[in-house]
Amino acid sequence: MIPVTVLTGFLGSGKTTLLNHLLRQPEFARTAVIINEFGETGLDHDLVEPSDDSLVELATGCLCCKVRDDLARTLDDLLRRRDAGTVPPFTRVVIETSGLADPVPILQTLITDASASARLALAAVVTTVEAVSGAATLDREPLALRQVALADRIVLTKSDLLEAVEPGLVRRLAETNPAAPRLVARHGRIGAGALFDGGFPGPHGRSFALEPGTGPHVHGHAGHDGIESCTIFREQPIRAATLALLIETLAEHCGADLLRLKGIVGLLESPDRPAVIHGVRHVFHAPAFLARWPSADRRSRIVVIARAGAVPRGWLEALIDALEAEVAEIAAAGVP
Repeated sequence: MIPVTVLTGFLGSGKTTLLNHLLRQPEFARTAVIINEFGETGLDHDLVEPSDDSLVELATGCLCCKVRDDLARTLDDLLRRRDAGTVPPFTRVVIETSGLADPVPILQTLITDASASARLALAAVVTTVEAVSGAATLDREPLALRQVALADRIVLTKSDLLEAVEPGLVRRLAETNPAAPRLVARHGRIGAGALFDGGFPGPHGRSFALEPGTGPHVHGHAGHDGIESCTIFREQPIRAATLALLIETLAEHCGADLLRLKGIVGLLESPDRPAVIHGVRHVFHAPAFLARWPSADRRSRIVVIARAGAVPRGWLEALIDALEAEVAEIAAAGVP
């Protein structure tokens, strides 16, 4: 599978500067970049300088609603040209969104498009936040907060213009998305390994860190503008049927308000190969299995990002317990 990274962030947050620096790093070679620009005349793609074995594609318009088809077509065309040998044999795809783009439809496309999902796997959502005016932007723009809430990595940019990053901004980011590590780019520079090593995996099996730290089994944070994050830890593995029922229940009853779900889950049927799950609203990727647990910590960890009150943490934990008890009872009764 070819990993796909979605690079998002509000207008002026430094995405293109960061991308330019990454493309000059050897670790970032053989990368296909799709730049989504909003407006009649594109410019950002002219400012990106790919290496000899990388390439840049342009998708104009907003990658949402019906225009999501443009992203699917662009990805399909890239893969066909890669197979034909008419473009460099890229091993990574980066989608740089417009500063006005909601990442959710892009993630849905990666999961639901048959051609894309067969060969491409979501690796991470990276969100840039400007250190100078980021707090004001989050106060003023609900979309900027949404971009932060969906991130697997948050990159603070333009911090070189300050003596220190404002504590209020750091606190705000931690409240909105406690599970996402916060990295600092200096003059737009950051190591590729810092962004792509240790991140939450797609089915291709990258290593990751889900929890914001040790502590109780349930971590919950009420964000701003109606966004809430909840992380559940579970010591004991569950049955595969329980996981299937959990995904079905969340998709059916919470889908409209479920911005994103991601997790690693221990299963009784495969104790040494945990399942990785991804979901965006009512759409869930089929669970994939890692070759091994990425660390000695074998707890299940599930992160839910949703509209406030849509997926109460107590309800979610109770739901898992109830489903597991029901499946265990059926199994004990010998019902096929």
